[in-house]
Amino acid sequence: MAAARDDDALNWAGDDDPTLVAKDADALAPGRSTDPEAPAGAELPSGWTPVGEPGRVTHPDAAADTDDGPAQTSSATLITLGVLGGIYLIYTIGWAVVATRMSTGSMDPVAQFMFVLGTWLAILAVPLWFAVTLWLTGGRPRRRLLWLFAGVVLLVPLPFLLGTGVAS
Repeated sequence: MAAARDDDALNWAGDDDPTLVAKDADALAPGRSTDPEAPAGAELPSGWTPVGEPGRVTHPDAAADTDDGPAQTSSATLITLGVLGGIYLIYTIGWAVVATRMSTGSMDPVAQFMFVLGTWLAILAVPLWFAVTLWLTGGRPRRRLLWLFAGVVLLVPLPFLLGTGVAS
């Protein structure tokens, strides 16, 4: 009884259906080798050729499509990028807090516009620095980290840290 149950696990219901059996196997496999002594792996679709080790098949255009791409980033670099990303997020929040608390006190429309523009640029400078640094440095992690550490020093929200510029 157990042997029959094991055999059932290896079969699908309807495997013995006569309508599923091909009458002409060569008609269904156009790339099939006609050599009777050819190994089982010799059946290839049209346009495919065996390359390299026996049993491994590649398409002729596959070599042109493969690109090694950039090297994988190390775990330490990923952790450092995450920490720096968190610092940049805190800096962005700091600049946003400074921008909402500061006021010009001037009623001149040009000065008011320039002040609002400057505060928005200060807020956007931090995420833009981060994004542009990641985008422009490509696969050079050392240069990327150097520019990100420079941004940590240059983009500090000093008015937030010093408490200046707060409307009274």
